[in-house]
Amino acid sequence: MAKHVCPWWLAYTFDNPLRRIFHKPEEIFAPYLQEGMTAVDLGCGMGYFSIGMAKLVGETGKIIAVDLQQKMLDTLRKRAEKAGVANRITTVLCNDNNIGTHEAVDFALAFWMVHETPDALRFLTQARAILKPSGKFLLAEPKGHVTFSEFRKTLSIAQEFGFKLIDSPVISLSHAAVFEKL
Repeated sequence: MAKHVCPWWLAYTFDNPLRRIFHKPEEIFAPYLQEGMTAVDLGCGMGYFSIGMAKLVGETGKIIAVDLQQKMLDTLRKRAEKAGVANRITTVLCNDNNIGTHEAVDFALAFWMVHETPDALRFLTQARAILKPSGKFLLAEPKGHVTFSEFRKTLSIAQEFGFKLIDSPVISLSHAAVFEKL
């Protein structure tokens, strides 16, 4: 695992029940997810958003939860079982250079993780490749860790390589943008 990646044990500091004060998955994702859709949570961590997204896509939908650390995926699996949505979530172990899935999705999420990738262009290219035509991609980075200037550079890369900026949602503690695949 690369040094730039948040270790699994540190994730408990922000991936806990108090997070609902700042990030409510049903409010953040409702404009982009519907029953029956397939979505991917890239850098899913312990599954906070994967579980929320699984509730939105319903019994006929599917969430692909991708992470670099098996411990994160194991914790996600336990949490999903407890929440009653484990049957809707498929976990995928990726590596530094490959997101690990080629399945077509309606929606992709990269929440507070693009700054941890060794090659943002490679990551964004792979995320775009799995989106269905007119698929949506929500990118969010932590304000306290990523400057607005750095975030704008990431947005420029995304737009240069086949994403159209369609929304700049207000998400607490985050710089955020929603793209559509051209």
